[in-house]
Amino acid sequence: MSDYLRQMFRETRILPVVTIENATDAPHLVQALAAGGIHNIEITMRTDTSLEAMKAIISTHADMIVGAGTVFTPEQASAAVKAGARYIVSPGYSEKVHEACNDMSVAYLPGAVTAHEIQQAQESGLSVLKFFPAEASGGVAMLKALAPVFSDIIFCATGGVSLQNASTYLALPNIAAVGMSSITPAEALAAKDWDKITALARQAAALWQ
Repeated sequence: MSDYLRQMFRETRILPVVTIENATDAPHLVQALAAGGIHNIEITMRTDTSLEAMKAIISTHADMIVGAGTVFTPEQASAAVKAGARYIVSPGYSEKVHEACNDMSVAYLPGAVTAHEIQQAQESGLSVLKFFPAEASGGVAMLKALAPVFSDIIFCATGGVSLQNASTYLALPNIAAVGMSSITPAEALAAKDWDKITALARQAAALWQ
């Protein structure tokens, strides 16, 4: 299923990472993102409303690619897929979650930053990984060091990536995409300032289009 992720990130190299408190905001949020040129979103499973938010997005914006983030268990992965998630994201690699994703034929994007973690995921058949937390784990310098050793691995870098440094990451050959929460700031979500989110999405999309 790494091929699915590779194709997805070829089409959109910016991944908004969002924690939604109010599920009814979700359709408005993705409409704002789409207006800014972004058609992919990772909904973190950190709130009780995450599954309802995914369902609301799928029912109103079927063309939006929805992923579920912060997934720790096979049960969470299964619930997310039933809600409409097309890929599953974990902070680190989980063999149990990976097996569940394989059983459901859903792409799995686990976090890996050390050589040990990357090799473990690689041996499990994965070639697209999440580099998280990016900035705290050495950022661009670390990714440059890893590139010649793991030449077949590409990453989505998240954690400390912003509009200010995203282009530096995107210039790396082993970076397929970047994930950012700053496109959908909490204060804009709370204020339902969809115009601001559209403006931020447009700035982010301009980094790779």
